[in-house]
Formats: sequence, structure tokens, C-alpha cells
Amino acid sequence: MFSIFRKKPEKYPEFWQKYAAKFSEALPAEIKDTRFIAFDTETTGFNFIKDRMLCIGAVAIHNNSIDVSHSFEEYISQNTFNPETVKIHGIIQHERLETLTEEEAIKDFLKYIGNSVLVAHHAGFDIGMVNAALERINLPNLKNKVLDTSNLYRRTRIHSNLINRDKHYTLDDLAETYDIAIKDRHTAAGDAFITAIAFLKIMGTLNSDKKLNLKTLLKY
Repeated sequence: MFSIFRKKPEKYPEFWQKYAAKFSEALPAEIKDTRFIAFDTETTGFNFIKDRMLCIGAVAIHNNSIDVSHSFEEYISQNTFNPETVKIHGIIQHERLETLTEEEAIKDFLKYIGNSVLVAHHAGFDIGMVNAALERINLPNLKNKVLDTSNLYRRTRIHSNLINRDKHYTLDDLAETYDIAIKDRHTAAGDAFITAIAFLKIMGTLNSDKKLNLKTLLKY
């Protein structure tokens, strides 16, 4: 009855349907069995509407190990150019890099991450940039669970009574704390790798007794 007034279901492209279908599979209960993806974006700026991603870098983490043989790095062709952010990431507008369209890069990224738990430093920004790109091609937001290494790191400071609740912990702060080389800092792939190492270091503290499970970790 009244079926004529029912909203027709969205017809999403096949690559999105394959990505979304993976979330019918339950995530593992144990952290050691979970596939995490540390990722980072380099962008033309910090405005989700006006700015664009220039590069996405990511690396897989599983069973307390970083799988460097299965990393992800793609550059995105774009017309937006901000000389101020070029000073940070070094990606210039007409540099001779192999690039993809934004939609092609998003398609490949979704295939790479599947239903893995995403890990990023100040994750709200990187997730927001990817979601903005998804919106531009009329797709829903990312479906993945997300962990923020800035929040997780603050959790370790609580454990050690060294918490400064007002401090804005940067990725450089974490690199200094854990003695992580920053040679490739401010590249998407480099920052993703630094984030992955920091994540493992943080987990060494948070899960020192091996009793932490994924459900509890995702609440941090």
C-alpha cells in the first residue's frame, strides 16, 4: 500500500557495493586477529569543501606487524593549488607524477581497506577529506571503524600520570617519544608508516597484559 510513494533505493556503483558488502562480516574479537590500516592524506588545505586530496598513503598492520609489502600510495590529479601547503608536503601542481582522478583513487582505496579498522593521527581530518571526496561522487561516508593515535597516545599518558589534557599532541610528538625516524614526514606514505609504528608502540603500552580486546579498544 502506498508503494508509489516509497523512496527508491540508491543504486550505487559496483565498487561501492563490494566495499559495503564486506561489513556483513563481523570484525574479529581479538586485536591480534584484526587488520588495521594506518593512513594519511596530503591535501591542498584544511577546508573540506574547497580543498582536495593530493595523495593518499596507507599501510596494513596485522598481528603486531606492519606489512610493508602491502602498502598503498596514490596521487590524485587536481586543479586546486595552494602554495602555502606545498611548502609542507612538497607536492607541486605540475610535478611529473602518475596521477589518478579522485574517483579512481577512492575506488582503489576502498578496495584496499575493505572493512579494516582505520588508524590515523587526528583522524577526523583525514576521514573528513575522504568523506568529502565520496560526497562529490554521490556516495555515502566511510563505513569503517576508526582509531585516532592522538587519542590513544593520550590514553597512555593517563596510565603514566603524565597527562596534559590541553596539549595538542602532534605526530612529531609521538615520533620523538618513540624515537621514530621522520625522514619521510609530510608525505602521505611516510606519515602513514610513522603512524603505524606509533600505533604499535602505543598498543604495547595499552595492551601490555594482553587482555585488551577490539571492542574495548574502539571505545578509546
